[in-house]
Amino acid sequence: MNATFAQFWAGLRILLVMTVLLGLAYPLVLTGFAQVAVPGRADGSIVERDGKPVGSSLIGQSFADDPSYFQSRPSAAGDGYDPLASSASNLGPESPDLLQLIADRRAAAAELDGTAPADVAPDALTASASGLDPHISPEYAAQQVARVARERGLSEDVVRRLVEQHTTERTLGFLGEPRVNVLELNLALDARD
Repeated sequence: MNATFAQFWAGLRILLVMTVLLGLAYPLVLTGFAQVAVPGRADGSIVERDGKPVGSSLIGQSFADDPSYFQSRPSAAGDGYDPLASSASNLGPESPDLLQLIADRRAAAAELDGTAPADVAPDALTASASGLDPHISPEYAAQQVARVARERGLSEDVVRRLVEQHTTERTLGFLGEPRVNVLELNLALDARD
């Protein structure tokens, strides 16, 4: 009985020590290091305008209510861009639901941007795997230039230059695809007004 109690007490002590070390100290040290090394990223890459947070450069958001903004890629995360429900739709490529969703999105994007339905950019039709992608392709951005320029009373050349300025090339020159951060582009448009 005495040996059992000694083992129990030893187990309880190691549990408490490891909880303090790995559950409290280690996360606090890493958080402190991240705050010093990469402060913006450690705080969620929050983007501010006039000192107020307007979003994150890492999580997409919807601009569907205002045609004067570049539109984001569709989201399947919760009710749309919900970081607590990050996921894809999990619909297969031959799913009637997915095919109907793509057809609806194609018609809506073509109507909004005045584009032929066959020319709608693929990222206007499908959500990313996480449903939170903050980027669109330069092709999808180019599809929206005329509408945004018209809605804001700007020349298409001015809007096209803004798209070019906010296009990020492939990481390290060969990873991924060129991309445009929609929030940052829309904030640059607002700064011109």
